[in-house]
Amino acid sequence: MKFIKDNTKLKQLEDAELISRYQQTGDLELLGVLYNRYMHLVYGVCLNYFKDEEQSKDAVMQIFEELVLKVKLHQIQNFKSWLHVLTRNHCLMALRKLSKNNVVSLEEGLVENSDFVHLDMDNAKETQLSTMEKCMETLPPEQRISVDLFYLQEKNYKEVAAITGYDLQKVKSYIQNGKRNLKICIEKNSGGQ
Repeated sequence: MKFIKDNTKLKQLEDAELISRYQQTGDLELLGVLYNRYMHLVYGVCLNYFKDEEQSKDAVMQIFEELVLKVKLHQIQNFKSWLHVLTRNHCLMALRKLSKNNVVSLEEGLVENSDFVHLDMDNAKETQLSTMEKCMETLPPEQRISVDLFYLQEKNYKEVAAITGYDLQKVKSYIQNGKRNLKICIEKNSGGQ
């Protein structure tokens, strides 16, 4: 079986060993092997919260992107439990962001038409979120990470600096420039809506 890639040896390592090696080397293959063990559980948790397959699949990828940075920063005793908490928090944050923008009226006249109102709102929100996600990807990595931590994960400047290792003044600059670039990109891609 010499034709099988060395990945087989990695799959035999304990979670703690994979974490330790990843923290030392930053080798994404190690993190990928570790995450692959629990990806089905992450998807299940996301599906439980979002009730939508595509949104859950997107969340699985976003959570992996979060792990790239977070696994390096945290002392993790039980990866499976830690990942479950991270996944739950990711889903709750996403749902909270969506619910902040939803306004519900209890007036009788609006309740009768609520299905149509919600469909329009859902489609508009989905379009806005899709545009924002695409625009986030166009930002330079420092800006994207800083904006994500500051706005989406609600960290303050000092926390962003501590998590990323960036200088505090650089963090402020990355956030300010990232926000401006994001706004320009969203306006450009929303077709003047």
